[in-house]
Amino acid sequence: MPSTAADVVAVAVTFKPDEAVISEVLERAAPQVGNLVVLDNATPATDGAHWSERVRLPDGVEVELRPTNAGLGAAYNRAVAIARGRGAQFVLLLDQDSLLEPGCVDALLRHADLRAARGPVGAVGPTFVDARSGERAPFVRFGFPLNSKSHAPSGGDVDADFLISSGSLIPLSALDAAGPFDEGLFIDSVDMEWCFRARAAGLQLVGVADARMLHTIGDELIELPGGATMFVHSPLRLYMMTRNRVALWRRRGTPRVWTAQDVPRMVLKLARMTAFARPRAVNARAMLAGARDGWRGMQGPPPGARH
Repeated sequence: MPSTAADVVAVAVTFKPDEAVISEVLERAAPQVGNLVVLDNATPATDGAHWSERVRLPDGVEVELRPTNAGLGAAYNRAVAIARGRGAQFVLLLDQDSLLEPGCVDALLRHADLRAARGPVGAVGPTFVDARSGERAPFVRFGFPLNSKSHAPSGGDVDADFLISSGSLIPLSALDAAGPFDEGLFIDSVDMEWCFRARAAGLQLVGVADARMLHTIGDELIELPGGATMFVHSPLRLYMMTRNRVALWRRRGTPRVWTAQDVPRMVLKLARMTAFARPRAVNARAMLAGARDGWRGMQGPPPGARH
């Protein structure tokens, strides 16, 4: 029998969400799945109330308030546990700005079933469009000196070596094969590291053309000399991104081809963030500190972070 929405539990992970955006995220997702749960990572109350008390929640949506912010990896593992507890076949992971287009989950389910005929599926993911730039992100296969990037043909899908977690539909059987998400990474590269293990376990990662999602990349979009654009992140995120990427370079399970082309990419990112994105000196210090701590194998939240 074909998989249906009733087989899916979606979990939206939140931390200090934009209330207007999260309201739309939930309105769009709720009709497409069997159950929708909000997993809030200890967002503090403001004006005497938690954000979930001010936002109109679609019928049937539940909110689970986590006592502490244990990070994205821990939240995803909790999402998997919720899906298992409700007898689902799939978990759909959502960020607090993941805006699914109509029919997105149906398309993901259809291609998950089609690909299952070829072999075990790790995850199927939508084509995502940056909500600010309108740029459609390609799907990636690792290579050297450059990755191969492609768009799935209309009505079709493509193999990928990496899918962003937001919008990914994951069969629960894939978690049995690849293992849980790495909670020590806390936030950045959690999806990358899991995809490495999924591919190593022989699971397919599939990008779907007709499943579409709006998603915001970075904190800001700036224009560079020559007309190119660059997504900018806060110094805290730059620290975490750099720390976790460097940590992955040193792990045995990381594909060597990915490390070989990621090292120069991170050097270029450091140069661009310090040359074009303010505050330049703070950005440089954050990335260099992240590289140092990643090489040392530091895990968990960033030092001194309030969460």
